[in-house]
Amino acid sequence: MVVHDDCKLKFLELKAKRTYHFIVFKIEEKHKQVIVEKLGEPTDSYEAFTSSLPADECRYAVYDFDFVTDENCQKSRIIFIAWSPDTSKVRSKMVYASSKDRFKRELNGIQVELQATDPTEMGLDVIRSRAT
Repeated sequence: MVVHDDCKLKFLELKAKRTYHFIVFKIEEKHKQVIVEKLGEPTDSYEAFTSSLPADECRYAVYDFDFVTDENCQKSRIIFIAWSPDTSKVRSKMVYASSKDRFKRELNGIQVELQATDPTEMGLDVIRSRAT
């Protein structure tokens, strides 16, 4: 599986410049490569992010999660989400699962990883507990 250069470029922009709030990646099976499917504007909400993940197809996503610690410090964590809903095709789940580690290595700077099969597994409360 090839990772399109655009994936790395957009991830670096999210990480360094905070140009995006999230990025959704898709595996294009015909060309055997991972591509950028959607870029979230810095003002986009978490709901905008979750609604950009299809209900019956797998995706990879990174989300720039901002939060305030108990000590009142502003922090940020880059969350990698492997989205694999129960309703997606078995072949698709296998392709995404087998390509995940290689793809994740291309994105240097991921701090937290989540595997989600339905929206409750990646709710803000789950992300907050994993990020802190």
